[in-house]
Amino acid sequence: MATEALFGKLTFSAIPFDSPIIMGAVGVSLLLGALVVGLITYHGKWPYLWREWFTSVDHKKIGVMYIVLAWVMLLRGFADAIMMRAQQAMALGATQGYLPPYHYDQIFSAHGTIMIIFVAMPFFIGLMNIIVPLQIGARDVAFPFVNSVSLWLSVFSAMLVMLSLGLGNFSHAGWSGYPPLSETQYSPGPGVDYWIWSLQLGGLGTLMTGINFFVTIIKMRAPGMTLMRMPVFTWTILVTMVLIMLSFPVLTVTLALLTLDRYLGMHFFTNGMGGNLMMFPNLFWIWGHPEVYIVILPAFGIYSEVIATFSRKRLFGYRSMVYASIAIAVLSFGVWLHHFFTMGAGADVNAFFGIATMVIAVPTGVKIFNWLFTMYRGRIEFTTPTLWTLGFIVTFCIGGMTGVLLAVPPADFVLHNTEFLVAHFHNMLIPGALFAYFAGYAYWFPKAFGFRLDETWGKRAFWAWLVGFYLAFMPLYALGFMGMPRRLVYYDDPGWQLYLEVAAFGTLVILLGIIFQITQLIVSIRRRKELRDLTGDPWNGRTLEWSVSSPPPFFNFANIPVVEALDAFTDMKERGVASTHPAEVHSIHMPKNTPAGVAMGGLAFVFGFAMIWHVWWMALAGIFGVLATLIVRAANEHVDYDVPASEVERTLLSLRGQR
Repeated sequence: MATEALFGKLTFSAIPFDSPIIMGAVGVSLLLGALVVGLITYHGKWPYLWREWFTSVDHKKIGVMYIVLAWVMLLRGFADAIMMRAQQAMALGATQGYLPPYHYDQIFSAHGTIMIIFVAMPFFIGLMNIIVPLQIGARDVAFPFVNSVSLWLSVFSAMLVMLSLGLGNFSHAGWSGYPPLSETQYSPGPGVDYWIWSLQLGGLGTLMTGINFFVTIIKMRAPGMTLMRMPVFTWTILVTMVLIMLSFPVLTVTLALLTLDRYLGMHFFTNGMGGNLMMFPNLFWIWGHPEVYIVILPAFGIYSEVIATFSRKRLFGYRSMVYASIAIAVLSFGVWLHHFFTMGAGADVNAFFGIATMVIAVPTGVKIFNWLFTMYRGRIEFTTPTLWTLGFIVTFCIGGMTGVLLAVPPADFVLHNTEFLVAHFHNMLIPGALFAYFAGYAYWFPKAFGFRLDETWGKRAFWAWLVGFYLAFMPLYALGFMGMPRRLVYYDDPGWQLYLEVAAFGTLVILLGIIFQITQLIVSIRRRKELRDLTGDPWNGRTLEWSVSSPPPFFNFANIPVVEALDAFTDMKERGVASTHPAEVHSIHMPKNTPAGVAMGGLAFVFGFAMIWHVWWMALAGIFGVLATLIVRAANEHVDYDVPASEVERTLLSLRGQR
């Protein structure tokens, strides 16, 4: 009893020593982690990282750390994808592949959770952190401290997912966690609890980010920047933040109800004792389908910026792009039931949601045509961001057409839960979202770091990703028509194996693309003097982020710009008033760095870990630690300072000297 009170359900048996695959993955992960820690220690960089990065409230540095998190989790999520595709390629008949079913279930559950919550979300949040305040002419976000807390909640919630690899297990119930599979009867171990608490902590951080950036965009725009003069990327972020504020509380409540079922024996989502099993998928997808557009809409904004810049033209149909974004956001709350057409809601309900699903394709189509008309007769430069965008337009249209097919309830009855569905949503999310993040990463990299990425390796990475994508997912459409259910750990139809082998080969081609991207970064760092951005405007950009030096000073703008037109920086260049070196500077009020964000994220991690393993004293210590840190921070009156005009001048001269 004393041991249980001290350690809860945590015992040495939680470490899967009997699984060589898992222990091998744990060993490799620990080795890589030790290598990184060793290199940082050897070069004596811990004080620098703590002082300049981990405790920073600078939105640009927070954005970079979000993107680092996204890249790390992308490698983990993609490792799961390779394992799944390898398993299915060799799992015909009596061979049954190399993964036991319980491990395979964990892999596809972790893969979906990681790629949506811990890759897509941090990637676009990182890009918007770096760029949005610069685009609207602001010196920072509305709540810098909240921004730091949001980052560290995301980081430590991702650490919970990583910890589940070698301590206990992750959920076996899929990334959507449908009951009864996620109830205690079918998942008595810690797996579903890892899923719940990683989503809860990460979701809380995302909700705070949504509030923060909504207020930032509404209240902190430069003089003259009306809503209809905002860049399209900022507009899509504003709409996305509204979606986050409306949808993420639903996820929080849904997971809380499931937690009560699991921890206190309640029956919100059971078939007996007054519960309603169908309530969970309704609540989950009321969050989940807007979530799809939460990761897609910022991508549409990135494509808009890239196309206008590299076509050397103003974006065609600016107002229609804005209204289309708003329409998508509104309609996204009216299509959730198409995720379970087969669950007996009735013909009338299915017809309504089928029509709504088709209607939401209309504003998306408006965007596609606007991008095409922007490129029409433009002087297009085929840079790496442009290639990612062109690859998106072609591939996304294929995914959109298959989505319209799935919006027809009778067709969905045939194709639901087949590999066709797997192909469709990957067809929407990889070109629709991930290609955009890669485009934004290449496009805004020089703004964040002061030098461009190597174009040769970037283009090699693009072609590997594009070819690999078609090889990996087009065969799955055919398998869906052939009747292959998704999530099969093994199968007995030899007609499926060739398609699955092609899909596995496509995954290896995508891996080659990731290797090229890593190589691109290494080569670019080594050639950074040649690739240096000397002007702050390497692409002849149109929006305000290009009006400051690369990288920008920590205060962004020595003097807040005055906006007089759409495409503010292009207008300034045409009027001859664009300059990164103002004639006169004044003192600037800025926030101080703080370790409170790291502390609150770490203590939240302690709380989540303790709740997973039922270590109640640790859970109380974690939650009281969070509250104590928050109170101490609130009582601190010295959280900001004035930057003297002389320091502003020195900073500008220093950045000029670096160029």
